This record gives sequence, C-alpha cells and structure tokens, in this order.
Amino acid sequence: MTTPDHPSPASQPPVPAGKDRIYRSPLGLAGGALLLLVVLWLGFDALFKGDGRTPWLALAGLILVVPLILAFTLRPAVFANEERLRVRNPFRVISLPWGEVAGLRSGYTNEVLAKSGGKYQLWAIPVSLRARKKAARRQQRAADAARGGTPGGRGGLGPSGLGLGGFALRGPDTGPARADTDKVMDDLRELLDQHGTAEPAQGEVGVRWAYEVVAPALAGAVLLAILLATG
Repeated sequence: MTTPDHPSPASQPPVPAGKDRIYRSPLGLAGGALLLLVVLWLGFDALFKGDGRTPWLALAGLILVVPLILAFTLRPAVFANEERLRVRNPFRVISLPWGEVAGLRSGYTNEVLAKSGGKYQLWAIPVSLRARKKAARRQQRAADAARGGTPGGRGGLGPSGLGLGGFALRGPDTGPARADTDKVMDDLRELLDQHGTAEPAQGEVGVRWAYEVVAPALAGAVLLAILLATG
C-alpha cells in the first residue's frame, strides 16, 4: 500500500497569521524627513566647518536630536493582523492580542484600552479636528442635498474618531463622509469584533522599551550637558 500524498491535518504546520495591515501618518513621515534633512545639513555644516568647541557641540546636538526626530515622526506605526495589534510608539512597542483589547477610543487622541487597565496612545494615527470638521460639513451638505435643500450647512463634531488626511485604506466614498483616521479606527474595531474571541488571538500584553532610541538620546544629552557645563 502507498502512503497518502497529503499529510494528516494533525501533522500539518499551523497556519501563520495574516499579513499585517500597517497604518502610518503620511504627513508625519514627510515632516520628519524634511526636519531630519534640515537638522543633518546644519549639524554637519557646523561639525566640519565650525571652529573651537562648535564641532563638539554640533556632534552632541546631533546625537540628541536625531533619535528624537526619528522617534516622533518616522518611527510611529500601528500593525494589525488577525491575532494581535502592535503599536510602535516613540519610546515603546506594545503588543496586544485582540483577546486582551477592551476597546479603541477616539477623543483628542486615538487610544487602545487593554483589559488589564492599560491605556496606550496610537501615535501613528494622530488627531485632526480640521479634517473631522471638514468631513462633517461634507456629510451635512450631502444630507441637505438628499432632502432637496441648499447644500453647505455647517456640521458639528461627530461622536467619535478624529482624522488626518492621507491615510491608506481609503475605499470608495459610498458611505457617510468621515475623516480618514475615523475610517482607520473603524477598521481596527472591525478586526477586534471579528477576532477578539478567537483562540489564536489570546495571550498577554507585551511592552518593550525602545532602548535603541532612548540610549543615544540620553548619551547626547549627557555629552551636551558636559560641554555646556565646562564651557
């Protein structure tokens, strides 16, 4: 007898989690890249052309400032798949299985709430009252047009979610007008509703400090303080 060509289900490897959906702020990336370019230009100019203690001060300033620019502009991101939500903030990386997520809240900031009581801000999904008001006005104009009235009414703030233009996952505009980060938060809430009780989405919340950002920034601050104190 020949053995089956396909292994039994028990011997098959576990199916990996789906590919991460990645959420970042395009304006944050663009602003960070521009700011980093300016700082490096000025810093290296002072480093190679400065006199006396200027090159040392420029070096200390670069060691301090560059990691902070990277941390607050280019680093923040939110990764979501069927098993967990991973939040990469300026100084920490928080991994939350969906089973440990109590909810997602939008106010003046967008936050994820853990069942253990922890609250973590989503730096990569910033708040923009301007974008939200603009979406509310579009929704009001659409409602006025549907009633046969004159479009252009001014709408107030909605109940939840704030946005910043430029996010991906911007589907066809078939539903109510909403700010882009409202749509991102809705997408995360949908993942929570779908996978919050699934077995692969259970576990513990993990928090890791970003020492690759903190260590050089502290070193630059100490070096700059020593230079200024001995000047």
